Amino acid sequence: MKEAQFTIIVPIYNEEENLFRLEQELVAYLRAATQQTKVLLINDGSTDNSQERIEAMCFRNKEFIHLSFDKNYGLSAAIKAGFDHVETPLVGYMDADLQTSPADFDLLLEHIPEYDLVVGIRVHRQDSLVKNVSSRVANRIRRAFTDDGVEDTGCPLKVFKTSFAKKVPMFKGLHRFFPAMVLLQNGKVKQVPVRHFPRVEGSTKFGLVNRLFGPLVDCFAYLWIKRKYINYALRESDE
Repeated sequence: MKEAQFTIIVPIYNEEENLFRLEQELVAYLRAATQQTKVLLINDGSTDNSQERIEAMCFRNKEFIHLSFDKNYGLSAAIKAGFDHVETPLVGYMDADLQTSPADFDLLLEHIPEYDLVVGIRVHRQDSLVKNVSSRVANRIRRAFTDDGVEDTGCPLKVFKTSFAKKVPMFKGLHRFFPAMVLLQNGKVKQVPVRHFPRVEGSTKFGLVNRLFGPLVDCFAYLWIKRKYINYALRESDE
């Protein structure tokens, strides 16, 4: 078996209803993926039966591994744990709610040789009016602060070169600022349209407050990091 080149991180918090479908879609993707791929499931302190189902998924599929938090730390912490653990040259992540499809990772991977981060843009959003409007407003606020040019930073489908992902200084809410943080590293970012689906099982973990007001507060944290961020390059003769 060839060595894996790509790891998909899937943060999971109380998603037991979705995990059987998630396994099916991930397994189908692994069979057809353009890159040798493995899956890292991260249980973010779930209080339902997600842990038991995660362990069963990993038992059935040798390409699946998992990490489990002792309590709920949030999405940014789960992604950071994934970045810390990954050893493949490429890393991506998706939500467990299956509102995006792992099959669309190949659309992003097509561009990764030239770019350091490729992000999805959800087309034909299948969310409620309140969620759509609050997401658009939050994206406009973030773009005004970061000038990163990214239309839909909340899309959970992203692929990084791992060397860039590991250098992102994480804080709670920073997952909304990944394009801006890669640009701070002098990296290149591309946006690619991906499909979007309605949530079939479970419930969203984000309400109006943490979808709209949270990003506004986080923008000030990003501005502080931007002012303090250290970036350097060695002369070729010193490498």
